[in-house]
Amino acid sequence: MVDLRSGTMRLYVFALLLFLLVLGVFESVEGRRTRFKPKPKEKKTEKSVEEITPAKDININQIGGKWYLLTVASRCQHLLEKGFKVESTIINLTPPVSPRSPLKVSTFTKLNYQCWEIKQNYETTNSTGRFLLKGNMPVMNVEILIIDTDYSSYAILLYKRMKKITMKLYGRSTQVPEAIQDKYEELARKHNLGLDLNFQFPDYGFCESADKEHTLVMT
Repeated sequence: MVDLRSGTMRLYVFALLLFLLVLGVFESVEGRRTRFKPKPKEKKTEKSVEEITPAKDININQIGGKWYLLTVASRCQHLLEKGFKVESTIINLTPPVSPRSPLKVSTFTKLNYQCWEIKQNYETTNSTGRFLLKGNMPVMNVEILIIDTDYSSYAILLYKRMKKITMKLYGRSTQVPEAIQDKYEELARKHNLGLDLNFQFPDYGFCESADKEHTLVMT
């Protein structure tokens, strides 16, 4: 039996979960492609990473609480090559208590049938709705932007690292109106992430808690 309390093993699991968490890919449950639609002609409307801006007038206090991860749009090589297998995922957001405080993020998901909790701090920036998840070195930093939200039913977040983009659709419940799904897919297409690069996450089997031995504090 592997002793998860050993420093070496916990470091390994830490690195694996970090890799999977950033990409939004967790193996075990077979993922689902987004609903089929005739593929529209791609338009050359993709913005450069530097031009992407968060939504205007974001009220960060209203973004707090529980969110279900519904769909991920990504060119992640791991996701494309290893099969479309993802795990149901929940995040809990705690808004900053002061202008310089971070947005606290607690993620619950599974790895090999075991529930894990991953705690992270998204550092605030001078731009409301834009956050920074610091890596071991600057080149590994992840910039997070709140692209669109109504606070009560959906939120669309964009993650970028090394000029590569991933988009995620979150919901207050496991379902969002079709109009919201359409909006998300249109935004993804503008960043050259078509339906063939969109993956739906399971709407069942969620973790709500994890014990101390399976909690990773990444702050």
